[in-house]
Amino acid sequence: MNMTMLEREVIDNAVDQAKTKIWVTFRKEGIHCFPLAATDPKLADVSFLGNPHRHIFHFKVWIDVFHDDREIEFIQFKRKLESWYETDSTEPLSLNDKSCEMISDDLFIKISSEYPNRDVWIEVSEDGENGSYKEYTAGGGWQTLP
Repeated sequence: MNMTMLEREVIDNAVDQAKTKIWVTFRKEGIHCFPLAATDPKLADVSFLGNPHRHIFHFKVWIDVFHDDREIEFIQFKRKLESWYETDSTEPLSLNDKSCEMISDDLFIKISSEYPNRDVWIEVSEDGENGSYKEYTAGGGWQTLP
């Protein structure tokens, strides 16, 4: 099928205007708890969450890139994110009472300091089973803070 010049122009414009993100995944072992679960009657069926417990936290992070030729290189980006969770011991991360949503916020703060003015989407799950997904939008006012 032959395209008309107008059809090709529309397609080229769509390519030029496309918003591009890269994404990486990684996993980290961690210990956390949900203290309220131990005492809130509405959470009685999950009261065990009030005690420290282990998960493999799965991360998937998307970030804006502004051109198509490895502006942020996947492997380097992944290694940087993983390095922020390295510890001096073989012990799991101690995440205290942080939820997946809170872990996502903490990670976003670090990413935005290294890669400002970009949309960042973060998914954090417990064992790849249940988790959260947050979209942090560039232009939300946080980039202009002193």
